[in-house]
Amino acid sequence: MFVYINIMVRISNLELIKLLRENSRISFVDIAKHFEVSETAVRKRIKKLEEEDVIKKYTVEVDPKKIGLNIDSLIGIDTKPESYISTLEKLSEMEEVITLCSSSGDHMILMECWFENSRELTKFVKRLEAMEEITKICPAIIIEKIR
Repeated sequence: MFVYINIMVRISNLELIKLLRENSRISFVDIAKHFEVSETAVRKRIKKLEEEDVIKKYTVEVDPKKIGLNIDSLIGIDTKPESYISTLEKLSEMEEVITLCSSSGDHMILMECWFENSRELTKFVKRLEAMEEITKICPAIIIEKIR
């Protein structure tokens, strides 16, 4: 007598996401080989993660120094509470701002910004200081990204 056993091969969402974060251009075939599943299973899982907004977009990691932006900085910002949302909106429109985060902890807002040199960073900080709604600015230059 033959007994059919339905074994559902599980692809870990977390492992799949780690793989895509390492190389978002990896092919479905290579992912399937990695997990020892069919390409169709990979396609379905990725499509589901995209539909559920777990995977929001595919992007690249850039070395700003290679494009002439030698200063990579993190800037902590505090604002007047009543101006918080409008400040986020203004900051999000600034070309220098690469990443903008609402945060808890030492600062209300954290930004990653790229500049050609420290003089450009100083000019940017002065622009921020001119914004009445900003109460504190704490820039730091990233020496090395470890991971």
